[in-house]
Parts: sequence; structure tokens; C-alpha cells
Amino acid sequence: MTPKVGLLIQLELKRQDFRLQVDLKLPGQGVTVLFGPSGSGKTSILRCVAGLERAQGLVSIGNDTWQDNAQSKWTATCNRDLGYVFQEASLFEHMNVYANLRFGVDRVKKQGTADALNSAIKLLGIGHLLERSTQSLSGGERQRVAIARALATQPKLLLLDEPLASLDIRRRHEILPWLEQMHHNLSIPVLYVTHSMQELTQLADYVVLLDQGRVKAEGNTVDLLKNPVFAASVGAEAGVVLDGTIQAHDQRFHLTCIALNGSALWLPYKNVCIGTQVRVHIRANDVSLATQAPQGSTVQNVLTGFIESIHDDFHPASCLVNIRYKEQTLMARITRKAAIELQLAAGSKVWAQVKSVALSGH
Repeated sequence: MTPKVGLLIQLELKRQDFRLQVDLKLPGQGVTVLFGPSGSGKTSILRCVAGLERAQGLVSIGNDTWQDNAQSKWTATCNRDLGYVFQEASLFEHMNVYANLRFGVDRVKKQGTADALNSAIKLLGIGHLLERSTQSLSGGERQRVAIARALATQPKLLLLDEPLASLDIRRRHEILPWLEQMHHNLSIPVLYVTHSMQELTQLADYVVLLDQGRVKAEGNTVDLLKNPVFAASVGAEAGVVLDGTIQAHDQRFHLTCIALNGSALWLPYKNVCIGTQVRVHIRANDVSLATQAPQGSTVQNVLTGFIESIHDDFHPASCLVNIRYKEQTLMARITRKAAIELQLAAGSKVWAQVKSVALSGH
């Protein structure tokens, strides 16, 4: 079922060496990730939506139109019902955490702010930080406070501009679970800018791939990741996400088993309850193909399927193969030489050996 359109962004922005031109109809709920290399226009879109930069076009959310040049309509940033979190958390250093949170809430003057503030504190897990000085917070804690402050204002739209970019790997891993929890609990749309595939696979419901100010591809996460245009654009990061369920834990070998349409995937132990539905990310580089059932292999994860399609890759020596596995799709990156020698074609039965599996969000 196609999500109801909640956010319309039709913008054209001309600069001396850059031109942004997009026409987007985005879901009214969930996380839309704006993805692409530096300079592709991701942050420019956020700034235009927020009214921090003037482009030509239309910006509307639900029944509210914030910009419509055809009707000479323009809503100032302060009157746009949104929350904006930047790469660096903009907290007031002379206030403690709670005072920072109250500052945003007091400015909007909406009903139900006390409940919204308490919900944001709980959602981001910052209740124990309220009396702390902002100067004593870690980078991850600062970002959680900044996001909670934005949510406490009960915005219609949340904008997150690479909120993890300034954090080291440890702090990113610290905050990602909170972002995922927020993702599952919010009923408003979120525009999330990143060039991190890990953040995309963990958080995105919908993805817009940008390149030089234009939309190169867009769609729901599962479909877009197997799109050959997207896969070729991201190079070594290409892969798919599959839905599965935690089936068992092997204490002896410190492994976790994920049930996947009647098959099992094993990965290093994850502290996740049996029965939990999970999303796994499998990179194309970690999948090899065989035309016969492999024997005597160290690869523990083998899925049987049929080749759906073969596409060009970013390098002429390789190609991307989509394999239909029951109701889901795998992707493998192989050499063209191997494809010819094995006589691979659409409809061929193959055994996909999965060397590495990443459990998104854990």
C-alpha cells in the first residue's frame, strides 16, 4: 500500500556553480533519507524546506503550504511548524539540559507541551541528564538532547541534518539505537540527511538518491536498495535488506540464528530476544554464487534462489546480479568473466553463499 503523500517539495535553486531541481512527493509518516555524495543538494533541500534559504517553487506539508511562488506565498522560518537538528547540537552552554528543553517548549506556546516534553525525554532516554550542564555531555548525549528539544515543540516535521557526522564511531553506536526507537514511535515525517549506508539501512523507510542537485532514484528502502541505479551509485556499499525473525541463540559458538523464509542465517551473537522481527543488511560484495550446492565450504549461510536480472556495475569488470529468494531479493557482485563462464542468465538456479550479515539496529 502506497503511503499517503504528506510532504510536497518542488524546488529550483540556482547558484553560480550548482543547480538544485527536485520534485518530491514524500510519505506523511516515517523517515525519508536524503542520500548522496557531498554537494549533491541534501542540506540545501533541508534549508529550503525550513525557509533558511529561498528557492523557487512549492513546499507544503499536509494542509499547510509554507511556500508557493505561484501564489506569492512565503512563511518565515519562525512560523513553520518544524524542528531542525544540525550536525553540531546547538545547545545553550549557560543552561542545564532541562532549561535547554524548556526554552524550545516555552517559545511555541502550544497546548500539551508538558506531556510532549516528558514523552521526548523518555523517548531519547535523557531523564538522568536533566540537571547536567550541557558542557559535561558527550557528543551523543548532546545530540539526543537537541533532538528531544526539537520533538518537545510538537512539530509537524522533523529535519535532521547528518546528526551523527561529528561523532566518532563509539558515539554513533551509542545514539543509533535511540534514533531507531524514535523512528518506530514517531507519527510525523522525518527528513534525514546522511551519506552513511549504515544509517540508511537502519532508519530509512523511504530513500531519495541525489546527485548534482537532481533526483537520481527514489522509493521505499527495500525496493530502492535492489535498484541497479542505486546499487551502481554506491559502489562497495551496494546490497539489500531482508526481513527476518530471531530464531535461536547458540551459546556454545556465540552465534545468533535468524529465520528467513524457511532458511536460517547465522551471525555473531546479538543480545536480541527470540521472536523479535529484525532487518538484516547483506552487501553484494559478501555474496558469491554457485550453480551447484556447495560442499566443504567455510561459508555457513547458503540460500537457494533464481536469478531475476543481471545489471551493469560501476566498473565494467563486474556486474550486479539480483537473485529472487522466495518473496525477497538478494544481490551479488560478481565478475563478468564468472557470469559468462557459469552461463548465468535470468531464470538460472543458483546457490548464494552469504559471507557476512549485518543486523540493522543492533
